[in-house]
Amino acid sequence: MKILIADIPEEGLIIDLEEHLTPDDGSVVAPVVSHLELMKTGTEVMVSGRVQTEVIRECSRCLRSFRRSVNIPVNVVYHPAEEVAGEGQPARHALNIDEMDMGFYRDGEIDITELLREQIVLAGEMKPLCDEACKGICPHCGTDLNTESKHCTCSDDRVDPRLEVLKKYFEKRKE
Repeated sequence: MKILIADIPEEGLIIDLEEHLTPDDGSVVAPVVSHLELMKTGTEVMVSGRVQTEVIRECSRCLRSFRRSVNIPVNVVYHPAEEVAGEGQPARHALNIDEMDMGFYRDGEIDITELLREQIVLAGEMKPLCDEACKGICPHCGTDLNTESKHCTCSDDRVDPRLEVLKKYFEKRKE
């Protein structure tokens, strides 16, 4: 869905959407429900609101897929891309940390669908966990320790061969 900047009234525009998005990674598994408020100040457009959906993530410890509900706050200020581009130059602008909530629009329109996709991707955790108490997988045999820990017979006594010298050193100090 594209919004023309010229169509945003002075008092602002409220958009309630329910869209079926398919991000490149296929992680969204439920309709994306959003409530967005657009306010225009000169050439700037401030978009604020919330985005809700369900996503599929892969646990970084046990590698199992799991569903997670996400409720994402949206706070983005859009500027025309022409502001950062010179005459006849492509729009290139390096963002600093203060500008991470900034976006750019072209040809007098904002693509709301792209904004929703972007917010869902940015809200993804760096290290998703199916559960805080997830035990992960055995680094030696690959057994899922959450479900089959009794079947794992690997011992924790294994020492990295690179550290064998250090192990011998500490054994000598005990004597």
